[in-house]
Amino acid sequence: MRQLILLLLGLSVSCAYAKAGGDDDKSAPLFADNEIVEVTITAPFDEIMSSRSLDDELQGTLVYRDAASGQDVTLNIGIRARGKFRRQKDICTFAPLRLNFRKTKDTLFAKSDKMKLVTHCRQRSSAYEQAVVKEYIAYRILNTLTDWSFRARLLKARYVESTSGEEIADTYAVLIEHDKQLAKRIGMKVDDSESTTVAALDARHTNLVSVFQYLIGNTDFSPIKGVPGDSCCHNYVLLKSDDQQISVPYDFDVTGLVAPPHAAPNPRFRLNSVRERLYRGRCANNEHLEATLQQFRDQRQAIESLVIDQPALSKRERKRTLRYIDDFYKTVDSPRRVNDRLLEACLKS
Repeated sequence: MRQLILLLLGLSVSCAYAKAGGDDDKSAPLFADNEIVEVTITAPFDEIMSSRSLDDELQGTLVYRDAASGQDVTLNIGIRARGKFRRQKDICTFAPLRLNFRKTKDTLFAKSDKMKLVTHCRQRSSAYEQAVVKEYIAYRILNTLTDWSFRARLLKARYVESTSGEEIADTYAVLIEHDKQLAKRIGMKVDDSESTTVAALDARHTNLVSVFQYLIGNTDFSPIKGVPGDSCCHNYVLLKSDDQQISVPYDFDVTGLVAPPHAAPNPRFRLNSVRERLYRGRCANNEHLEATLQQFRDQRQAIESLVIDQPALSKRERKRTLRYIDDFYKTVDSPRRVNDRLLEACLKS
């Protein structure tokens, strides 16, 4: 009987968060499908990668083929570097980008404005190319658990230097839903508060996201404050409605699931590898943990299918990623491990 009650509770939470605030009428067409989109981005990349300025937006174009007409569609875009860690030249030879779309009505990119583009970090590297695909999968995993998450679309991106016409790279990239797009879709607004508290955040969503971060092996985040000198929150966006406040995570590159070559564990946690998991959920939300874990159990097949059915993932990385997810479920399915690694390891503040 107890197992039945827990199952029903988990299903009810799952259904609530699958539907909560979601409104496809407010979604950008780009995120209505999960097929890989082939694009060509032409811009002065030599200048962008040399300066890596956050202020100077240069002009470029993005071309994609319209599925209905079979014709190429050219969009004018503004483009610049973005990010912090991956923008450093000694970390990534190819910086992450921000694309500013213009005049997108009646195109695949309608309702799109300024969007983050996750790039391949280093040229001619299968490890970095696969890392992009795995980071996309991380976003999709959270999408299976809650609508209160950033949507993402995998691209096959051909980059062309506009001054010479030379192809720089042809590899995978990921476009991430804008903060304001997400907020509008779920009926909230971006909250510009400098910080928040665990008690102020929706407890069930916070607990769900904490377990998700444990699944993907992430420790580089804070849902309530930024790093010193920055606003709230570290690798989270704070959103609010009249009666709710939530923190939604992004930026999953330095995680065990993605594990790009440059990833290293934060020394403060004394972990041996970025693939070693550490639970950073809050003890105040432990009352929701069993229902949250049941939701992950219920969605296991869907989560694993994201890996199994992803054509851009190599056979080697598919096996490696599935093993990493399976290790998470070995913990989730063991009451002793749940107690030791989650309930007893939670953060008290």
